[in-house]
Amino acid sequence: MQEKKKKVFTGNFGVPVHDDQNTMTAGSPGPALLQDVHLVEKLAHFDRERIPERVVHAKGAGAGGFFEVTDDVTEYTKAKFLSELGKRTEVFARFSTVGGEKGSSDAERDPRGFAVKFYTEEGNYDFVGNNTPVFFIRDPLKFPDFIHTQKRDPATNLKNQDMFWDFLSLTAESIHQVTILFSDRGTPKSYRYMNGYSGHTFMWYNERGECFWVKIHFQTEQGIQNFTREEARRMCGEDPDHATGDLYKAIARGEYPAWRVYIQVMTPEEVEKYRFDSFDVTKVWPHGDAPLKPVGRMVLDRNPENYFAEVEQAAFSPGNLVPGMAPSPDKMLQGRIFSYPDAHRHRLGPNYHLLPVNSAKGVKVSNYQRDGFMRCDGNAGSHPNYYPNTFDGPNPYPEPAYPALKVSGKTRRYRYSHPNDDFAQPRELYGRVMSEESRSRLIGNIVDHLGRAKQRIQLRQTALFYRVDPDYGSRVARGLSLDLEEVRGLAEMTQEERVKKTSQ
Repeated sequence: MQEKKKKVFTGNFGVPVHDDQNTMTAGSPGPALLQDVHLVEKLAHFDRERIPERVVHAKGAGAGGFFEVTDDVTEYTKAKFLSELGKRTEVFARFSTVGGEKGSSDAERDPRGFAVKFYTEEGNYDFVGNNTPVFFIRDPLKFPDFIHTQKRDPATNLKNQDMFWDFLSLTAESIHQVTILFSDRGTPKSYRYMNGYSGHTFMWYNERGECFWVKIHFQTEQGIQNFTREEARRMCGEDPDHATGDLYKAIARGEYPAWRVYIQVMTPEEVEKYRFDSFDVTKVWPHGDAPLKPVGRMVLDRNPENYFAEVEQAAFSPGNLVPGMAPSPDKMLQGRIFSYPDAHRHRLGPNYHLLPVNSAKGVKVSNYQRDGFMRCDGNAGSHPNYYPNTFDGPNPYPEPAYPALKVSGKTRRYRYSHPNDDFAQPRELYGRVMSEESRSRLIGNIVDHLGRAKQRIQLRQTALFYRVDPDYGSRVARGLSLDLEEVRGLAEMTQEERVKKTSQ
């Protein structure tokens, strides 16, 4: 029989795509290169796939409030809003589900977005995180594909468990986040009862130019509370907007939700010698290696006066960083720094920064950007719209943006090669952190969802659970009535062998 000719993967203009899994970087692990036209095309197209709803985080709730510094962190950063004990900064926070549309239920099993805009005297700083400390993937080139699997089948317009689990079973790095998502943490009781995490590592640097690597945590003062699968399913039918209403009503009653803010810190020397890639967003830093250091407290005490004006039009970007803060070489972060404002420009227009909820409040904005849709200010009057000029226009800030990072290596698409174990941290989570009751609910949640996928996909995904912990995989296999010996055999195979064995 003549072998069927394989289709060639091309870009939108017919040019062959040589690698769709690894972003082009300067050396390994990075940073990413803007010249990666495939990454830019893929992300830019993805950002424009929904009009005008957000592609992800479409449904959310928000509130205003303040952040107050409670502990001295000037050793790590020169950010002015963190420079004095007791100093307060106005904030606006938005919480959201990720995969569902605007009309979806607040109780769906999904990560939750956790974004906070700080209106500082040096410009807006955006904290853009989730309620989980890790993510499904570590390369932005995979992000549009991942989100497509969480959305609707292009043929039926229905949620499709085959799509959902097919991608995850082919992406071993997702297993840590999958384990968290299918625990009760995947169904928070309300936005008030969940933590927020940066996930990504950021650079902080002080007045002396010394730099540190930092992860940020928001810990709820209300205590973590979650729904079980049965409770969440019931709430989806009884009150699909329960979390949105809970936040609004609590603030209206004067029960202002609050979070304590902490950082984890590592020095460049510690990061260089650390046992795994410190910039890998699928990993956490164990608190024994990098203890939590207190920074401040966030309180939300103001409901929005108009939902559309504030919550719907709020736009956050992990690239909005004030002096004293900078990005890391994390490729996922680098991709988000491009993709978020690009999506905002598509959804809200090129002047979305002039909308009141997004505009800087602590500093006067002065630059040479003019015109465009919905230019709703004076468009800078008669001032020049070019630089350099001799008409008293603004000049660049004399200090460097942030300490320079040394990068080296040949330009290419590098397959992730850092000494790595995608299963070690979920093994710790399953075997040591979770209680037996939590493990039982995790298994039940997975079996309930994965059980609606094709058996070959069930086998492949269950083999990954077995790689994490034989007890984990065995219990899922029994719940799905799978052959345990077949699961064990797949777990011992390479990814390529496993895919070949379980493909149609």
